[in-house]
Amino acid sequence: MKKTLLSFAVAAFLGTTMNAQQIKFEEYDLSNGLHVILHQDNSAPVITTGVMYHVGSKDEVKGRTGFAHFFEHLLFEGTPNIKRGEWMKIVASNGGQNNANTTSDRTYYYETFPSNNEQLGLWMEAERMRHAVINQIGVDTQREVVKEEKRMRMDNQPYGNLLTAILNNLFTNHPYHWPTIGSMEDLNAAKLDEFLDFYKKYYVPNNATLVVAGDLKPEQTKKWIEEYYGSIPKGEVFPKNLTKDAPISQEKEVTVTDPNIQLPAYIFAYRTPSNKEKDAYALQMLSTYLSNGKSSVLYKKLVDQDKKALAVQAFNMGMEDAGVFAFFTIPMGATTKATLQSDIDTEIKKLQTELISQEDYQKLQNQFENQFVNSNSSIQGIASSLATYNVLMGNTNLINKEIDIYRSITKEDLKNAANKYLNNNQRIIINYIPEKK
Repeated sequence: MKKTLLSFAVAAFLGTTMNAQQIKFEEYDLSNGLHVILHQDNSAPVITTGVMYHVGSKDEVKGRTGFAHFFEHLLFEGTPNIKRGEWMKIVASNGGQNNANTTSDRTYYYETFPSNNEQLGLWMEAERMRHAVINQIGVDTQREVVKEEKRMRMDNQPYGNLLTAILNNLFTNHPYHWPTIGSMEDLNAAKLDEFLDFYKKYYVPNNATLVVAGDLKPEQTKKWIEEYYGSIPKGEVFPKNLTKDAPISQEKEVTVTDPNIQLPAYIFAYRTPSNKEKDAYALQMLSTYLSNGKSSVLYKKLVDQDKKALAVQAFNMGMEDAGVFAFFTIPMGATTKATLQSDIDTEIKKLQTELISQEDYQKLQNQFENQFVNSNSSIQGIASSLATYNVLMGNTNLINKEIDIYRSITKEDLKNAANKYLNNNQRIIINYIPEKK
């Protein structure tokens, strides 16, 4: 009897979980092209207002890198109605929190308030879009902030420029060539007019998606959106005719030095397809299979059992135009690069010639089911996901359906992806070594 009751309870719980994952939303466009997504969830008195602009570091030009990330800081300087230095104070004094982040493909700003301050969040983001103040004082101030961020996160951090080394060598023509934070020399050389032009070009309603998620009343929210955003002038959206890189057809080896490390790292990096393609999902599953957790293939072999590596990771970074799949490892003791390379190549060859076991396949599926549940466990997470799926994937409903793509990936798909993208002649080997004093 107890067993029957327990089974019933588990079934009921799973049913509730699956229902909870169906994120209901409404989307529509304003006359100026601003795309709006509303998600109503009255279970808690909080609300997130987020705006994602379809501009990232890939929209910059050589010689003026770092602009997209710089604006993530610059656009907190204020507006004609929000005095300089007051943005964060207004948010905090009204019980809210806010932040912004930038990638190679988009820039995202958001505020989360108690729901009785929904109108305030909508007004603040409209202020940012309509007439952010961009002047020399703000540029000079935020330039120093960005420099300090770069020093802390990259230049003075062990292995801090590792991703930069990967991007520099995997991409030569495409703007993915440089990191999101860009070059300080470029930001130092930029004139105020160039920052103003960047704002006018990309911070327009028809290059943005507004998401309001949480304890909202849809009709009232729509009225506020029309009031605050409807009269913002439409801009010109420029086509993204970005230079593509020819496929990598010959293995290349480079050496990069880092003054902040004592132990070398070795990277084996491959250029992979856009995150919109099904193969990108298979590659994400392969990276999880290879190195996610202590029971994963590479960790168990190189770190736990053979003790050849202090660290090993296979990571997959999907982007709008292309992706990166890379192996990263730090040797233990006298272990050579050749040994680690051989062991990693052995695991790749297994993926290319054998199907993974049913047990490992089911474990993978369980891991992605769990990730899917967790990604939509907060209002802030839901708002970000809705914006991302709309702006970068062109399909907002992937917030509900993306898990079906992972479920559809077969063991054969994993094998085919390894054969298609993880070949020796398609990779860049990076020897990331200590800089000689």
